[in-house]
Amino acid sequence: MLAGALTRRLLLAGGFTLPAAFVLGQAPAPSGLPAREAFELLRAGRIVLVDIRSPGEWADTGLPQGAIPYDLDATAFDVRLAGLRLDNPGKRIALIDRTGAQAAATVQKLGGRGWRDLVAVRGGMLGPGGWLAEKLPVVGYP
Repeated sequence: MLAGALTRRLLLAGGFTLPAAFVLGQAPAPSGLPAREAFELLRAGRIVLVDIRSPGEWADTGLPQGAIPYDLDATAFDVRLAGLRLDNPGKRIALIDRTGAQAAATVQKLGGRGWRDLVAVRGGMLGPGGWLAEKLPVVGYP
């Protein structure tokens, strides 16, 4: 009896909470920019798209049409990205990778350094809802 009353009190006092999305029946919105929206914004000249995969990955799948290839693991990646940012004032920079995870992590890492104009492309090139799944245009990489 005492254990049941204690459990009930803890629940009522907030000792055990459920995520708001579960309680409200809503899942949190996925972060990042949908691939199709990224393509439309790129075509409209409102974003700069940077493919942060490796040259081998670019050769395997091609590059998103209009993307700038900057290997995330290359020396001076941050410096090159900062230069691109200076050359494109007022435009957001969208990062695309293989599945969206590395781009999201990079956005978060650089966001911690004060970057506020970066966004990851959801699904990357190969993930669900990504560039290839949406049948968006690609160009070959030499």
